[in-house]
Amino acid sequence: MTTVLSREDIIRLINQTPPLVEDLRSPEQQIQPNGVDLTVRDIALLTTQGKLGQQNQTRILSATSPLVFDGMGGIDLISGCYLITYNEIVNLPKDIMALAFPRSSLLRCGVNIHTAVWDAGYSGRAQSLMVVYNPAGFRLFKDARVVQLVFFRLSSKTSEGYKGMFQKENM
Repeated sequence: MTTVLSREDIIRLINQTPPLVEDLRSPEQQIQPNGVDLTVRDIALLTTQGKLGQQNQTRILSATSPLVFDGMGGIDLISGCYLITYNEIVNLPKDIMALAFPRSSLLRCGVNIHTAVWDAGYSGRAQSLMVVYNPAGFRLFKDARVVQLVFFRLSSKTSEGYKGMFQKENM
């Protein structure tokens, strides 16, 4: 049976090798009853068209241009799409997968973060798509908690974990 990991399960797995999540900025703030808040390390603007075909060989990721946080650690974003990179490294064992959800404060500001499935066996410093829908824009600070990663224990360990091109990304 699939279950959502509790705070206690998460803490136990963070204390193992490799840790479920490493490079937490503030574990006492980031570890929640049902997940772990991930924080912003970098943000970039998408600058070129991407391409996705039937085969991985035809995939072309959009190029990006990094944006710089100001002297106060913030950045003013106009409406649009941005690629964010998280501070934390996630190491999923073969019996746990994860889904990330935006913090409700973002939604109340007209901002969303779109993510994909975090497959069992994945390890890396992931990226997600942040979309600022608010026509007035949004101010984002470095290390802000923006998503909650929720962990699900699989009904059984998968025989083959994630082996895609994003394994060990940004490490």
